[in-house]
Amino acid sequence: MKASSYTCFIVSIFVLFSISSAASYDPVDFDAFLQCLPKHSDHSVSIAGAILTPNNASFQSIYQLRANNLRVLLSATSRPVAIITALHPSHAQAAVICAKRHGFQLRIRSGGHDYEGLSYISDVPFVILDMFNLKSIDIDMKTETAWVQAGATTGELYYSIAKTSEVHGFPSGVCTTLGIGGHFSGGGYGFLIRKYGLSIDNVIDAQLIDAKGRILDRKSMGEDVFWAIRGGGTTSFGIILSWRIKLVRVPPRVTVFNVQRTLEQGATELAYRWQQVAPKLPKDLFIRLQPVPINNGGNNKTVSVSFIGHFLGQADELLRLMNVRFPKLGLTRNDCSEMSWVESALSWAGFPNGTSIDVLLNRVQVDRVFYKSKSDYYKAVIPKQGLETLWQVLMDIEDIFVQFNPYGGRMEEISESETAFAHRGGNLFKAQYGIQWSESDGGINATGRYVELSRRLYNAMAPYASSNPREVFFNYRDLDVGSNESGETDFEVAKEYGAKYFRNNFMRLTGVKAKIDPENFFKNEQYFPKVA
Repeated sequence: MKASSYTCFIVSIFVLFSISSAASYDPVDFDAFLQCLPKHSDHSVSIAGAILTPNNASFQSIYQLRANNLRVLLSATSRPVAIITALHPSHAQAAVICAKRHGFQLRIRSGGHDYEGLSYISDVPFVILDMFNLKSIDIDMKTETAWVQAGATTGELYYSIAKTSEVHGFPSGVCTTLGIGGHFSGGGYGFLIRKYGLSIDNVIDAQLIDAKGRILDRKSMGEDVFWAIRGGGTTSFGIILSWRIKLVRVPPRVTVFNVQRTLEQGATELAYRWQQVAPKLPKDLFIRLQPVPINNGGNNKTVSVSFIGHFLGQADELLRLMNVRFPKLGLTRNDCSEMSWVESALSWAGFPNGTSIDVLLNRVQVDRVFYKSKSDYYKAVIPKQGLETLWQVLMDIEDIFVQFNPYGGRMEEISESETAFAHRGGNLFKAQYGIQWSESDGGINATGRYVELSRRLYNAMAPYASSNPREVFFNYRDLDVGSNESGETDFEVAKEYGAKYFRNNFMRLTGVKAKIDPENFFKNEQYFPKVA
């Protein structure tokens, strides 16, 4: 497994397959649903071309195009009765009104990166509202703000900013094909997290389609709803049409580095020290820790630990800082590369130096894999014994990776109740554990084995991670932490996963749900039901 594949779970693999039939539904209801759509959409942009049913030749390809986890896609027991590829905001409004009226569940998809595929699967009759065509980005440099539609990707946002200004950026994901709609709503983070916080910490307005099909802005939705959609996801409350964001200032030149050390080169001591240093560094410096198992043949295994850094400044200043704060890493001038902010975004996404920023306009993740991901938050330093346990599990499993992303800085300054995103002060770092496999590894038939391996690593780290509850990151969705069935609502089950994702903010989120969607129209396996 190549290091460059870790960001978006990309490797070279192409799979041809057929998908299962739709869950059982009344054809009369479906015909009524189709007839309803044009009645509630703007006639200046016909909705006819946006409606895809299984009878359309392009239905299957559009369904698969933004279904990025083959583990989910190939195990799905049913397919949508229709896909609405909205070409106008009114098409999304019509999808809400008509799906609700005629008894179909609605799943909302922007980029298709939901780790458990909840934006494109369900076990009850459902319609996919695909927001991918609603992708406008309107930047106003006088106010240093932008309106960004839900279907735009992180790459397109970075490209648009870079074409407008050399000294502005935005804090969001490393992967460049993420849909803005879902990515922001769950928090959204990247290498600017310690300087500027999460994406939602820089959102100042939004347009939300509610269960009545109305388009609401911050003022009309109210501060409670605006609070909830920033970090609490939006699929429990409505459909994000667009976000208004505040651009952030970046210097003309930034510095990136990647220093790698094996266990034989003292990686354990460095990883132990990193935990104490990285969360306390100046805000301008972000250093990710990423251990990778290496098999040199036979029983000759080791772990290579990468220290991947981003500094909002030039290399000379960075070296002076590192020589004081983390001298054991041994960072040298040769390890450092200076570049523009948008070039650093390309670097973090795994593109070679010198790649044209036009690559940011590639909207679809073409090469996909089977994967399972899990997450943790750490509030205390993992002892060396714990790191050695981690190394051993990595070497035993091999096809797995870990990322530790430091907190501190701006994240320490924002209270856990300021937005719905509760994982703030007190966390040293966040972890992602991912395992991926391909058809050559057994494909869908190997799912059980690989999922169990991911759980093995997760269980091994339990003594060192947060507890009561063991906290997890909503954008790294994981059904193992609890879920309802597609069409059911069990509040006690929701409390279990809700506390892990949102800590003390969960109950407030359910109260917001009761106000904005009292009939529980917007739902999935991990939604927030109103208080029972």
